Amino acid sequence: MDIKAAIAAERRELADLLDGLPEARWDAPTLCAGWRVREVAAHMSMGFRYPLPRVVAELLKSGGNINKMADRLARKDAAAAAPRQLAGFLREHAHHPWTPPVGGLASALGHDVVHGLDITVALGIDRRVPEDRLRVLLDHVTLRSAKFFGADLRGLALHADDLDWSFGTGTPLTGSAQDLLLVAFGRKLPAGRLHGAQQDRFLAA
Repeated sequence: MDIKAAIAAERRELADLLDGLPEARWDAPTLCAGWRVREVAAHMSMGFRYPLPRVVAELLKSGGNINKMADRLARKDAAAAAPRQLAGFLREHAHHPWTPPVGGLASALGHDVVHGLDITVALGIDRRVPEDRLRVLLDHVTLRSAKFFGADLRGLALHADDLDWSFGTGTPLTGSAQDLLLVAFGRKLPAGRLHGAQQDRFLAA
């Protein structure tokens, strides 16, 4: 699979989706706790708009805490840019070579896919991520990666009900592949999307 092409396609598709949102929905909450659609969209393009020296300087301002830096910049940039600008940043930088500090191109794809789902799932938009993109990300799920994102998958057997994929052993937890991907990325989901004795652990408040 050409992951670079998949990243570019994902960014363009998300930009089109964001362009079609009524302005009021940009203030709706997402699966990213404390962030509205506009903060998530701003965060998604941060790596394109901030050169490395600026990122280092902003990180120092935040005491070396990357999560604190990301939150501060997302809020600042969301307040400074109009919704159409935020969508445009994704489209204009569809082929930008940015990748997260670890994980390479697969992590860059995961960043776009998961944050896109943070928006669409919270808004009740039935966007289905193409299977080839999902499989790249599902193939990289490990107990360690899940722990990094705040998810404890020990003792769970994840089973996708829409494609042939499973992970782990223990108590079954079923759902769509993209919902289980969100679980592995530490997200809490709306009720009715997961099934199993442990589903309440992964429900949004």
